[in-house]
Amino acid sequence: MRWENLTAESGRGGADAALFGADAVTTRTFDSPEFRGITFHEVRARSIINRVPGASRMPFEWTVNPYRGCTHACVYCFARKTHSYLDLDTGLGFDSQIVVKVNAPDLLRRQLGSRRWLGEHIAMGTNVDCYQRAEGRYRLMPGILAALRDHANPFSILTKGTLILRDLDLLVQASQVTDVGISVSVGFTDSELWRTVEPGTPAPERRLDVVRTLGEHGIDCGVLMAPVLPFLSDHPDRLRDTVRAIAASGATSVTPLVLHLRPGAREWFMAWLGHHHPHLVRRYERLYAEGAYAPKWYQRRITRQVHDLAQEYGMGPTRAGMPRRIPATMEADPAGAEAPEPVQLTLL
Repeated sequence: MRWENLTAESGRGGADAALFGADAVTTRTFDSPEFRGITFHEVRARSIINRVPGASRMPFEWTVNPYRGCTHACVYCFARKTHSYLDLDTGLGFDSQIVVKVNAPDLLRRQLGSRRWLGEHIAMGTNVDCYQRAEGRYRLMPGILAALRDHANPFSILTKGTLILRDLDLLVQASQVTDVGISVSVGFTDSELWRTVEPGTPAPERRLDVVRTLGEHGIDCGVLMAPVLPFLSDHPDRLRDTVRAIAASGATSVTPLVLHLRPGAREWFMAWLGHHHPHLVRRYERLYAEGAYAPKWYQRRITRQVHDLAQEYGMGPTRAGMPRRIPATMEADPAGAEAPEPVQLTLL
């Protein structure tokens, strides 16, 4: 494994590449059912606030990602490619080889207290989920949220993890002193599809319970309806079922995002598709023949359908002036600083 890719001596990306040194890595496994087969690489990061490149169309400029790799094991995850920068496998390795920045809370508190930090919005969950299963053991987020609260620093979180409710008190406290935006990712509600395509995540209905609970405690929560899977979750009846359930949860907004297949994720997803839905392989090859993104006409159709359903169920799109949301995903560059994905269509 090329840990030297992320050291000062690697020469990749200048000073920003020096995220941690090879001598700062401790590898652990835990013999418990929830972590069996998972290897954790504990590192001491040199920086935790990552700047989004200036050319990005993201509505935020800074991110914090305490983990690399994700036990959610979503077969479509765009971030799989980032594991190749460490010479780790982008398939099973991404699901089971988890890099943990164990000093993230202390490092964040120190960086927030720097006179150079201007208190700008910080987005979390933009690379891999900060409330994935590993967070249950390492408990990095309480310290991160406490630091943001104590500095009254605005932030947002995108997650599929119900573990966020463990930190409900901290979220409420933070929302009393700064702007807090929470989005939960629920692309579909079909239980059979969920079990095969997102095997390590909580069930969609449990995620919508998170939306409901947050709302009951005065924290508005939007839903990122992502990904919409062509020919699997895009039938009008399935879109209706999903939007109806999202509306019933009390979500403040819904934003659809059609599946995109970047290198690393594309190979893994297509292998899964060939195993579970071989009759769809040729259709996907044609739909994504021009690159990672579905054609604009298809994206517009899905957006229009979800938009109409949202209006029917009394919901609307995210609008200017509403609490800040996470409308799209981001992926890391080879130097370790997260680079943005283009913003796909939202309900605007």
